[in-house]
Amino acid sequence: MTLVPVFAALGDETRWSILSALGEGDASASALAARLPVTRQAIARHLSVLEGVGLVEPVRVGREVRYRVVGAELAATARRLDGIGVEWDRRLAAIKQIAEDL
Repeated sequence: MTLVPVFAALGDETRWSILSALGEGDASASALAARLPVTRQAIARHLSVLEGVGLVEPVRVGREVRYRVVGAELAATARRLDGIGVEWDRRLAAIKQIAEDL
């Protein structure tokens, strides 16, 4: 999976707020709208984007649809970023060594 769609989805402050709120527990679009300064319809659109990239999933509880964070996707994204960071650290260490050897 490419990270671009995930970062595009997370490039919106409201979606960050939604993801943070869901990190505290599952919630419906209506419950999220009550907590955030955004309409329920806007929350639903943002949830659709987050669901589309696999960061949240809907869970039916009776007649209500609640959303939960998909921790495995967040962890996979973090691992990919860590891998990029490790590679950059390796490259910078090699450049430093070359500079010191001069």
